[in-house]
Amino acid sequence: MYKLKPSSRFLFFSLIFLFLLPLLTPSISADEDTDDLEDIQELIALDEQEEVNSLPTYENKDYDRKSEAEVLSKAQRIVLELNNDNTKRAIEENEYVLVLGYAPWCARSAELMPRFAEAANVLKGLGSTLSMAKIDAERYPKAASNLEIKGYPTLLLFVNGSSQPYTGGFSSEEIVIWARKKTGAPVIRTNSVNEANEFLKKHSMFAVGLFDKFEGPDHEEFVKAAKADNEIQFVETSSEEIAKVLFPDVQSTKLFFGLVKSEPEQYTVFEGNFDGDRILQFLENNKFPLVTTLTEFNSAKVYSSPNKRQVYVFADADDLKKLLEPLQEIALRFKSKIMFINVDIREENLAKPFLTLFGLEESDDIVIIAFDYNSGAKYLLESDPAPRHIEDFCTRLLDGSLSPHYKSQPVPDNKNATTLTVVGKTFDELVLHSPKNILLEVHTPWCINCETTSKQMEKLAKHFEGLENLIFARIDASTNEHPHLQVEDYPTLLFYPASDKSNPINLPTKSSLKELAALINKHLKSQEPSTKDEL
Repeated sequence: MYKLKPSSRFLFFSLIFLFLLPLLTPSISADEDTDDLEDIQELIALDEQEEVNSLPTYENKDYDRKSEAEVLSKAQRIVLELNNDNTKRAIEENEYVLVLGYAPWCARSAELMPRFAEAANVLKGLGSTLSMAKIDAERYPKAASNLEIKGYPTLLLFVNGSSQPYTGGFSSEEIVIWARKKTGAPVIRTNSVNEANEFLKKHSMFAVGLFDKFEGPDHEEFVKAAKADNEIQFVETSSEEIAKVLFPDVQSTKLFFGLVKSEPEQYTVFEGNFDGDRILQFLENNKFPLVTTLTEFNSAKVYSSPNKRQVYVFADADDLKKLLEPLQEIALRFKSKIMFINVDIREENLAKPFLTLFGLEESDDIVIIAFDYNSGAKYLLESDPAPRHIEDFCTRLLDGSLSPHYKSQPVPDNKNATTLTVVGKTFDELVLHSPKNILLEVHTPWCINCETTSKQMEKLAKHFEGLENLIFARIDASTNEHPHLQVEDYPTLLFYPASDKSNPINLPTKSSLKELAALINKHLKSQEPSTKDEL
């Protein structure tokens, strides 16, 4: 979890949060009666009288949006608001408690709150014994500290008083799946076609197992994988008819396992011997959509994906919609070899860090980039983003024929310049391929000491002016890259001897003018006999 500070997006999400807060706050105030737990149980009992069929489903397109307000309203009676008085008792008197620690100013908390509430509603309807609770960690810092809540939002599961971190996803469906698995229901068993059809309405992704009997080594490995996985709902049946409702392409009448997703690549069959680790690896390789939409909630999962070749598409929402179908077709051809991710270019927190790596942070156009985390190389599609160009880009990424991308500013006009400005595109020509000695200053805009060093270089350039075998140059490392320029500290002074450009000499930047002049003369003596006296 992350401890977020107010940002440019803070005001927007704060307004959303303030709008939702009256709906999300339990009807029992934390400052009222201390018998919150008893009261909440009474309200839950009353609510049990309502029809379970009114619960929302995840993929039912006929689901009336008005029920969203009902979900939040029910959450007033289902999600317990913790405070300094009732927190300890709530943890001690319930076998399972899932706690959401939040802060009112936190944008991610505001996004998560309604999902948490909906999950509470669904779990209640499923008869879960899990209690759902939330705590304003800023209003009740002592209670939050006792729960070891340090960032916002934080989700913690307490089992008989002992806590464990939440490791699932952040949609309401993912919260429900994780909570059920951790509280004793890792697998759902379907016994009829009607049950299977109802299951389909509620789950957008799931793993289905067909077993002749729910026993034996294969079934044990299936359950083992179900318990170990944190994100995917497992469902099992012993009926081929029921299995075909869930997975129409069932290929065995006795033993079968497959993954279902609601997208073009809807059905994926598991092949090989049933082994818990192999099942988990199969799910890891196939759980992401053909094209994953990057969000702040799933970013950690995307970055930690075992697929180390990733292609990112940055565009505004309208362009992303147009590109989705052709991207899915391309992704299907490169399945399990390349991970495809799309990012709304207007989501600065998500897009800008990537685009800055390519010097394209101000771009409003479609940008397609790639990373090969095995080699650490990055690539840029420089042609227009037509499907055929994207496919060729991906093919070359796999076969290693793409040229890595290095940032570069436009080529400057160095006419009559005492000190040459070098950019990524001119580094070879002006530094590595130059027949002269080069003294290169490497700087960045944020470097504290760079300005002092730059002034020294200007004085040295004037002092050595007229010496034909020595050229002074400078490069901004924040906007220019080159494979042979690997600098970590700024400023850096590199002397490239005319006789050997592959081994630049690092000059101390904290030296005085006289000391630097002496060092330059020393290195020039081995190159040319004519040097100027020291300052």
